[in-house]
Amino acid sequence: MTHHQLLIAANTIWVVVAAVLVMFMQAGFAFLEAGLTRMKNAAHIAGKNVLVFGVASLVYWLVGFGIAFGNGNGLVGTHGFAPSADAFLAVGKAPFTAFASIPGAAGWLFEVVFAGVSLAIVWGAMAERAKLWVYFAFGAIFTVVYSLVSHWVWAPGGWLQRFGMQDFAGSTVVHYQGALAALAGAILLGPRIGKFGHDGRANAIPGHNMPYAVLGTLILWFGWFGFNPGSTLGVATGGHVGFFGYVALTTNLAAAAGGVGGICVAWLVLRKPDVSMMLNGVLAALVAVTAACGFVAPWAAVLIGFVAASIAVMAVPLVERLGIDDPIGAVAVHGLAGVWGTLATGLLAVPALAATVGVGHGGLLYTGSPYQLGVQVLGLAAVGAFTFTASYGSLWALNRLWGIRVEQHVETAGLDVAEHGMWGYPEFYIPVPGGYGTESHGHLGLAHAPAPVSLPEPRLAPAADAAG
Repeated sequence: MTHHQLLIAANTIWVVVAAVLVMFMQAGFAFLEAGLTRMKNAAHIAGKNVLVFGVASLVYWLVGFGIAFGNGNGLVGTHGFAPSADAFLAVGKAPFTAFASIPGAAGWLFEVVFAGVSLAIVWGAMAERAKLWVYFAFGAIFTVVYSLVSHWVWAPGGWLQRFGMQDFAGSTVVHYQGALAALAGAILLGPRIGKFGHDGRANAIPGHNMPYAVLGTLILWFGWFGFNPGSTLGVATGGHVGFFGYVALTTNLAAAAGGVGGICVAWLVLRKPDVSMMLNGVLAALVAVTAACGFVAPWAAVLIGFVAASIAVMAVPLVERLGIDDPIGAVAVHGLAGVWGTLATGLLAVPALAATVGVGHGGLLYTGSPYQLGVQVLGLAAVGAFTFTASYGSLWALNRLWGIRVEQHVETAGLDVAEHGMWGYPEFYIPVPGGYGTESHGHLGLAHAPAPVSLPEPRLAPAADAAG
């Protein structure tokens, strides 16, 4: 093998491993979202992560990858739809010349898992009240919307990339977009039954399993080491072999600062060290540093993570005060933190690192020039206007035609049994010997209580009788 072939092989191994790590984030979303919602919807909430990734994968193969990375113009890729084996095996050739150091197949695998993550974010704010078929319909629509914006920012010749927009792994492309669609869905669906009282004040609807939420967060943190470092798309970047290790460093520092910052800020603001806010802090920090991880110094990663956590802690209740029911906190954690991360890159990007990555310029702090910050603002405005409009418009049309929210009795009973004919926790609802529904769970009502069992009176041993 030539040196060039060995480099392609090493790059391909790294990118495929990173893609698998990102795909594992679907498990993190499943645990996080199921844990933060009620048990009557647990199977539905967790299971949709499998469904939406399947939908996204098929649509991304048919049209998404071509729109995002196929050869085309500054607005859209116009080649590479339903690619053949030859197109996937080629390296740096049409229609996917964007992938010059890995085969098209490796590029597709890495990019499709990103599309799946963005789509998973959407359903967080729509949880516990959206009809199952909406996952199919809007999942396909949003995959196309996501792919178009991907082309603007990441594809060679995309119009925002020409300006030099810095979004290393997707604070804008993945997280901000997902949150925009989530916000559109939450507005159109309206709040869950009982979320807001007659006075408009929000009622707490706690999740049923905080350890699940913790496990989901840890899985997402783990998967982010494929998300951000994998976006180098190779083992060398700008002449720096192993640059992905530096990206992993800034990613971890930000997440650590987010976790500590989240619980500390919650302690100060909410008067209690809320565990869920600690988790939101970690995730918000990871979202924010996703744009900046290849562009900023370690101290800046810590600052970005801490500020992102603070934003999440204060924004989650703010979203509720606006009358928006977001069960998972997607709008605050992925949306507002994504905005902060994108802007922070324009402020804190190190010129030498921008030159290494080969995108944009140094930030305002280092250069004194507002150009890079202005480009970041332009990108946020363009993506925000397009993605929210497209998402709201398509969901509005679906809602007008067929209705996207389940009926009241379905929501009350829970989506597990109403939509799927099963329970996520069957023993809690169906009396079985030795399970839930015993006398210790009498709060479930007499219908769940087992028939009383008559036990014989204990008899004393003869020796004991004599002693008595």
